[in-house]
Amino acid sequence: MKKELIELRINGRTRELAIEPSKLLLDALRQDLQLTGSKRGCDDSSCGACTVLVDGIPMLSCTLLAASCEGQEITTVEGVSEHGALAAIQKAYGDWGGAQCGFCTPGFMMTVKHLLAINPNPSEDEIRHAISGNLCRCTGYTQMYQAVKAAIEAEQGQRQPEMVSQ
Repeated sequence: MKKELIELRINGRTRELAIEPSKLLLDALRQDLQLTGSKRGCDDSSCGACTVLVDGIPMLSCTLLAASCEGQEITTVEGVSEHGALAAIQKAYGDWGGAQCGFCTPGFMMTVKHLLAINPNPSEDEIRHAISGNLCRCTGYTQMYQAVKAAIEAEQGQRQPEMVSQ
């Protein structure tokens, strides 16, 4: 199949790629750009492990053609850190055990990043609704909710929430 030359803006950097028109964004990220944070979990948009932000909106990169993203800003989990330091959500996931095995974590982080961009102080119900399209097979949801709350409080300069035992 004939390849076409496209430019993708990923994590603030413009990248030029020669790809087949049918190449999925997930494959371009992982295979061509070695950005392996986004994971292939299902290939049918049911798990959210491949979630990236496209112009700030969570999108499933396993069902999105790479060429369709030309001219848009793509943010992967590798682009979440702030000035070389962990972002509040990254630190909180580590501190609170929200990562569990870590496979689904990038997708959850991208979804939460979007949520906090549009609502810096969501309720627990709003958090649960926002991440309902992401699947964790380790059932680490309690720790994820605590991590999101900790990230919110860290960004607002408040004290960290107390751990809840399971």
